[in-house]
Amino acid sequence: MHANGHCHSRENITFNAWVMARLAITILLSGAALVVPSDAFAKKDEPKWIEVHSTHFSVITDAGEKRGREVAGRLEQMRAVFGQLILKNKLQMSVPINVIALKSDKQYGLVAPTKQNMAYGFYVPAPDRIYIVLNLFQPDPWRAVAHSLAHYLLNYNYPPTQGWFDEGLAEYFGSIYIGKEVEIGADPELLPEWHENAFDDAMPLQRDPNVPQSLTQLVSSPVWLSMVDLFTMKHDGSGTREGTHNTLYYAQAWMVVHYLLNKNKMPEAGTYFDLVANHNMPVDKAMVQAFDMTPAQMEETVKAYFNSLSPLGIALDQAKKPVADPVDIQQPYHFAIPFGVDDIAMTADPVTDDDAAAMIDDVMARIPEHRDQALRELQQMTTGAKDIETAHRALAWDDIRHAKFDAAADELEKAADLDKRDPWIWFYRSVLKYRKAQATRQEMQGLANMMQDLRAVADWYPEMADVYNMLGMARVEGGGINSALEAQKQAIALAPRNIEYQFNLGQIYVAGKKWDLAKDVFTRIKAGPDHAASVAAKQQLEDLATLQKYGVRPEHAGLSEAPAGAASAPSSSTPASGTPATGASSAAGGSATAKVASAAEDDDDADAPPKPAAAKPGTAGPVQFLKGKIVSSDCSKAPEATVTILSGMTTYKMHASDYKSLVVVGEDQFSCEWKNRLVSVNYRAMGKNQGELVSLELR
Repeated sequence: MHANGHCHSRENITFNAWVMARLAITILLSGAALVVPSDAFAKKDEPKWIEVHSTHFSVITDAGEKRGREVAGRLEQMRAVFGQLILKNKLQMSVPINVIALKSDKQYGLVAPTKQNMAYGFYVPAPDRIYIVLNLFQPDPWRAVAHSLAHYLLNYNYPPTQGWFDEGLAEYFGSIYIGKEVEIGADPELLPEWHENAFDDAMPLQRDPNVPQSLTQLVSSPVWLSMVDLFTMKHDGSGTREGTHNTLYYAQAWMVVHYLLNKNKMPEAGTYFDLVANHNMPVDKAMVQAFDMTPAQMEETVKAYFNSLSPLGIALDQAKKPVADPVDIQQPYHFAIPFGVDDIAMTADPVTDDDAAAMIDDVMARIPEHRDQALRELQQMTTGAKDIETAHRALAWDDIRHAKFDAAADELEKAADLDKRDPWIWFYRSVLKYRKAQATRQEMQGLANMMQDLRAVADWYPEMADVYNMLGMARVEGGGINSALEAQKQAIALAPRNIEYQFNLGQIYVAGKKWDLAKDVFTRIKAGPDHAASVAAKQQLEDLATLQKYGVRPEHAGLSEAPAGAASAPSSSTPASGTPATGASSAAGGSATAKVASAAEDDDDADAPPKPAAAKPGTAGPVQFLKGKIVSSDCSKAPEATVTILSGMTTYKMHASDYKSLVVVGEDQFSCEWKNRLVSVNYRAMGKNQGELVSLELR
């Protein structure tokens, strides 16, 4: 129940769906010949599709200009509120966001992913643009993407943090409701246990036994993760690979951030992250210095704060009651809206049916289960009488994603013949050259035209981070070290969490023979949480001595010789920005960079984690991190479990004293039946290749 100020979110959705279903049944049973055309209330001259532009969002909708303006306005208000939460007046949006708002529940259902509960809206991230698709048949559908929007805004406007902070803030923001005022702070994962049965008069209310535990229920547990454990757990905070949010990890992170925000502790949080990230201070000591509390004191303080939030307990009680009407419960916090929708400058332009259809297919092509159908429809739009430029560039992007570079070049050429002034074509042409150079280990072709295209895109969308990253690598290949540094630093300023951009900065330093600066960059990346980037950075550091002395890199098995400046980049990882890494390009006029796997071939232990330090059974040691694959689980001594995990060539035995209470991310709870599942685990070493599980995350 994303309480929308009066808990009208999912309860209202259920209630409204019941009302619509009952109305439809009544009409059918009465035999009434009531036919209301879908456009009966539309203006005669109003086009079917409208594109509304606000300062930061582009909304395409078939629900009319007024509704399009409402969607853009709500998203602008949500963006402004988020800026207030993280104490920033100006927020960067380093990847463009395009919103498709559909008035038909049926059409929305054809576009939405089928394997997830996304009845109201969903979010599709990519390095070129973000798509948000909303179902305007539902009330307040933009709230369905609040969690994802929070991750997006964090990725481009806040330095790298620990996972608990990102998830806690995203959960807190997920409860937002904007009406006459901003209302926030309710449990975003609370669902009513009872729902209407629209088709059974004898049983109008039914209880759903499968409703997961809400965050309020989870935090109400007397046993919490210790603050040090919570703060040190490894978790991908980008928002791109999330499972269920109904876990103690999410619940406790939500409440800690709840406390920090409403007790004005965000400056102290910034101090804490600086101490941990930049000064390598242990978590417990950093907490004392930043918050003036020991971890145990902070846990008790946050628990006391939670117990003071009476609206959360009232909402939980109401959610358990078998009531037909929506429950009216206030959210904990209210404040003035930053501005009204009517105060936002917007423009509206008509969109052709073909262009709208091509954009919808572009979204569907990015969703695995819809891709084949979308590509067929896009290809039909580029043959015969139809020849839609939007369809050509959607096909080109799909070809680039799948390394079909010749096909992509052909589609972009045809798109340019139809509209040479489309900035998306300029951008995709540059990405094509960048990716092709990486894949073939050759120089980027058409360097001058590429830089011209990128400068034009920067004029069109000045905050697009990837433009500056590609411009930096193009300039260094052309020999302009200083201008390359300027562009690369701009890319990092726009996307401070993107590991690829930082790696490329190191390459530019190498090309400019700034050895100490390069070493600093690669040393930081090597010590970071991204394994693929760490392996590649380690290779760079090992090569630097030879490169500095002889001007050439040492030869590596399976790789052609690369000149000074070329590097092995983290091309297969997903950076913290939440967008798939495109990989670093070539540098200093040399070949494109190698894959991270190539760097790993020269590191015998690249896939194996550091061996855990021995510890006496039963003692509390530091929380360590491991990635691998579940081979089997022994639950014969329930509730204990022993999980066998294969990591690299090493087998680990991980023990859980009570697998039913084990913190699991990505699934509702631990299963003894799991086999061949990729996992990341936090554990305490309990001997050679053994440990006590703290948490387990399915990947």
